[in-house]
Formats: sequence, C-alpha cells, structure tokens
Amino acid sequence: MGGGLERGTNALLIGGAGVGKSSLALTYALAAAQRGEHAVIYAFDEGAGTVEARARTLGLPLREMLDGGFLRIQQIDPAEMSPGEFAYIVRGDVEQNHAQLVVIDSLNGYLNAMPDERFLILQMHELLSYLGQLGVLSILILAQHGLVGPLQTPLDISYLSDAVLMLRYFEARGEVRRALSVVKKRSGNHEHAIREFKLGQGGVSVGPPLTDFEGIFSGTPHYTGGRDPLMQDVSDVG
Repeated sequence: MGGGLERGTNALLIGGAGVGKSSLALTYALAAAQRGEHAVIYAFDEGAGTVEARARTLGLPLREMLDGGFLRIQQIDPAEMSPGEFAYIVRGDVEQNHAQLVVIDSLNGYLNAMPDERFLILQMHELLSYLGQLGVLSILILAQHGLVGPLQTPLDISYLSDAVLMLRYFEARGEVRRALSVVKKRSGNHEHAIREFKLGQGGVSVGPPLTDFEGIFSGTPHYTGGRDPLMQDVSDVG
C-alpha cells in the first residue's frame, strides 16, 4: 500500500462473495481500536453475532475491543432506514463519538435502501467528502456477483475511491486460493504485484508476489507457476 491507508481517505475492497473482504476490513478496524482510536462497522448484510463468530475463527480480539468501547458494530436494516438517516448516524458517530475509522459493509446492502443507483453514488460522494474533511478513514466493501469466471459489479464507484483493493479466487494444484492486488491509490505509489493471502488464526497473512499469475482482470485468475511461491498451510510447515 506504499505506507498504508492515510487518514482522510477512503478505500474500496472489491471481490466475490466469501473471498475475505469483510475479514480484511475487520482487521483494519481492530488495528485502529488497538491504537486507541474509535472505529465503527456498519453491517448491512450481517448481524453482530456473525461478525463476532468470524473474529473468533480468526483469533481476533473483537470482544475485548467491543467491551473497551473502542469498536462498535451497528447493524443496519436498509428496509427501515432512509439514506439520509444513515448519513445522519455516521455524522453523529464522527462528531459526537469521535469515530476515526468507519467501515460500510456493504455497498450492496446500502444500495437496497436507494431508489436508484445514481442516488447512492451522489450520497456516497457527499458522505465521503465530509468524512475526508474530518480526517476519517473510510473502508467500503462491494461484493461482485459470481464466484468464479467473469464477475459482475452491481455499480461502479471506483472513481470515488482513493484506493481500490481487488480480492480474487484462483486455482493452483487443485486448490481454491485467494489473491490480493492494489489496483489504485491516489495518494502515492503502491505495489503492482499480485500476492496470495490467507485467513486463519491470527487474522490475515500475505505471501510473496505471484509472478506466474495470469487472468486476474479477465475474471478467470489462474496460477501457472511452481509450488514454492505459494503460501504453506500450518500443517505443511515443519
């Protein structure tokens, strides 16, 4: 990321269902909370119990941060909340509760509260501009339709994003694995390599660049190299 995500910017995590977008965003939120900053996760698609179960699986100290008051999870029902009401809630968390990192999980759920895609883009432009002016880091999650092959994006909001991280499945030696790449960062240089990542005890771990990796942007990622650059499972070590 060329030094990480800066305050006052926003990052879009995009990929298929289950690839690890929410887990990566949760890792960022917990890191902020452990530094003593206030973070809020607005969950449109999942309940707080599901988020806590994921954190336990990854061995992340979510309950500790929740009890300490540095992290809060607010479940949002788009059927019961207008877009203006959601923006009002976010402003309250930033102005009154001093939230310094917000996660919107996901824009797909937020879109269900909108009468038209154009309203969502306009609303997000205003909200992100406001959060950026106050130095808040915003992390947005967008799920693409499909798991393998060409993936469809329900809306294009990448031009509003300061950074875009693409998460993809790929196949290697009969296994389904995950790859991560940074395709955009406005505020500075970033790595152009594609790296494998895994979710496990301790959170997210990232491997070396996959130099023999083809087809990620066509929607059919395929790794053609040897075994060495791939990450090992815990059972493979030693």
